[in-house]
Amino acid sequence: LPALPLADEKDVKVGQWVLAIGSPFSLDFSVTAGIVSALGRSLPTETGDNYVPFIQTDVAINPGNSGGPLFNLGGEVIGVNSQIFTRSGGSIGLSFAIPASVVSNVVAQIQENGVVERGWLGVSIQDVDRNLADSFGLDRPRGALIAQVGGDSPAERGGLLSGDVIIQFDGKDIETSADLPHVVGLIAPGTLCPVVIVREGAETTLEVEVGGLAAAQVARVGSAVVSDGTLAILGMRMAPAEPEALAELGLSGGVRVVAIDSGSPAADAGVREGDILTRLGSKPIGRMRDLEGVSEELVPGASIPARLIRGGSPLFIGIRVPATDD
Repeated sequence: LPALPLADEKDVKVGQWVLAIGSPFSLDFSVTAGIVSALGRSLPTETGDNYVPFIQTDVAINPGNSGGPLFNLGGEVIGVNSQIFTRSGGSIGLSFAIPASVVSNVVAQIQENGVVERGWLGVSIQDVDRNLADSFGLDRPRGALIAQVGGDSPAERGGLLSGDVIIQFDGKDIETSADLPHVVGLIAPGTLCPVVIVREGAETTLEVEVGGLAAAQVARVGSAVVSDGTLAILGMRMAPAEPEALAELGLSGGVRVVAIDSGSPAADAGVREGDILTRLGSKPIGRMRDLEGVSEELVPGASIPARLIRGGSPLFIGIRVPATDD
């Protein structure tokens, strides 16, 4: 059978003209045109995983277009039309295509193994904002900040830690947290990859063997209510976390934020009542007495990273220490 050529991923640019062919509403062989609006777009899924770096276009895509090719003006396929954002059921200029590189990867896996398996690292990640960049010694906001490392995961076995910032994976730069699953997902399980990280302000390289997504385990998490006996740091009023809540979250320790002082550094940074603090700066926080030595790390005018558990999910927030004593 005749086959269409696939475009090289690096030749696809924002702003270039593209064409789509499909059968919208059963109208066969319909052609629509537009431009590439964005590359590497992440879309929400039921599982929360975003392993496909979608091509966003303003091409009119409607029911019946899915599975059809998206062409460049040279007749090469740059992607397969997949889905749209819409309130009416029809096109509103927000359409998304699976890149040709992902299509090639899937086809090769099916031909070789009969199944498709994505690479898996086993970390929870978040973006790095300006405060966090300062906190972790980065020259600018970039990379994927590891908020949590899964137990017995490829990341844990490879030596990655919570608080590491991944800035390069398998030779590909990681500018935002969305880049990491796009890169890892296309790597064959069992591949040993170099990972460049920033840890406590120093850049280092580790080797991590990528796992298979099927091996991922999803943990159940929950929440609880707090009690008394508070201690205040940076506007966070903290009390011992309930053992039942810690056990349900799979935590060995942590303290509960029971209140936030209005206008405080913690309030400005976005810390919320109910968060569980598990680390402040480089110091793990397992019990209230662990907070005693934290003041030594509070450099006026600097930003200090706080690792929190919120709604069962880990995240880091950079808290700016006041430049002068109050």
